[in-house]
Amino acid sequence: MIVRVKICGITRLEDARLCIDLGADALGFNFVEGSPRRLDPDTAGAISALLPPYPVRVGVFADQPGEAIEAVARKAGMHCLQLHGDESPEACARMPLPWYKAHVVSPGFRPEEVTRYRSAAFLLDGYAPGLKGGTGRAFDWGVARRAASFGRLILAGGLTVESVARAIAAARPFAVDVSGGVESAPGIKDPALLAAFLRKVREASLSLGDAPPAPEARRA
Repeated sequence: MIVRVKICGITRLEDARLCIDLGADALGFNFVEGSPRRLDPDTAGAISALLPPYPVRVGVFADQPGEAIEAVARKAGMHCLQLHGDESPEACARMPLPWYKAHVVSPGFRPEEVTRYRSAAFLLDGYAPGLKGGTGRAFDWGVARRAASFGRLILAGGLTVESVARAIAAARPFAVDVSGGVESAPGIKDPALLAAFLRKVREASLSLGDAPPAPEARRA
């Protein structure tokens, strides 16, 4: 089983290039108001234009109109959208680019809630009052494991070099998403932490063996 890695909160070209060199599968660019890692579309577009076609560029948005999201995403060179607000399934379905929904695992969260959104994957993040996501808070990975039975899980929430192998073993995600856990300051990636995090994910992936069939295959 290969666990993919998204490095979120990219704010600098040198960090993006380092992530690529280390083998990241996706880069996240944050366009959420109030985030310390928020970029303007022109800066994100300038970084994206100097990168190779891969990895995937993911634009992170929360509770913004579809037209505004499309304008920012196109200007910034994004390939995919991560919707981190209270967007309805109907609003998500109208998005102009491929998307997936982020769910905050707050008290009372039920794993089956992810099935309301028809996308190829979903993200689970930790909960902190008043924040949409990127909280840096871990949560019960048993909840994540149960949610993974409904589709491809992208696991976020306070992941670090020290915790990511245990998180992968517990939740068996399709991918992991990290930002603050590989930083020396908000938006500034630490080369040593990045390298160690990618290495830990590769090692943990090897220990999982073959992945179980996708939910679609189990129903067939």
